[in-house]
Amino acid sequence: MLKIPPRSGPTPVTTPCAPHTQVSQNPDAAAYRAFKDRAFDFPFVTRQPSRISVPGAEALCLEHGHGCACREAFMIGSEFAHIHPPQDGSMHMMLPEDAVPRIIELGWAEPHPMASAGMIPKTAVMVYAPRDSAEIETALGLLQLSYDFACGKLGRVADLVI
Repeated sequence: MLKIPPRSGPTPVTTPCAPHTQVSQNPDAAAYRAFKDRAFDFPFVTRQPSRISVPGAEALCLEHGHGCACREAFMIGSEFAHIHPPQDGSMHMMLPEDAVPRIIELGWAEPHPMASAGMIPKTAVMVYAPRDSAEIETALGLLQLSYDFACGKLGRVADLVI
């Protein structure tokens, strides 16, 4: 079972439009490295430059034949999440629609502005950059949820998120 604790502190400042970036509470170099060292460790995931984000963003893409056919689980092609460069540290990912409100309520994410405008699926969110080891574990859990969504491995998501 995925357990997501409330995020401590105020909500980070982010830009209200594209490029959607986090401009406060950014991680230090050690936290950013520690998160990225583990973020791409999912089976059948390739690490490549994002096809939809800012220069320097790295995408998590599923290898051919390992993703579900759900449009709402992917940003573009087989990219289901990407991590922004170090000065930002946040990530965009696709999460199951029924999980999004709870993850936002817990303080970990906000809707992508284009999702709020109805231009992309409501499943697109920004997950704030992890600032310490406990937050790295939570961010990796959310990335696992995005991965499971993209792979079509989820049952009732409401039962997974606490």
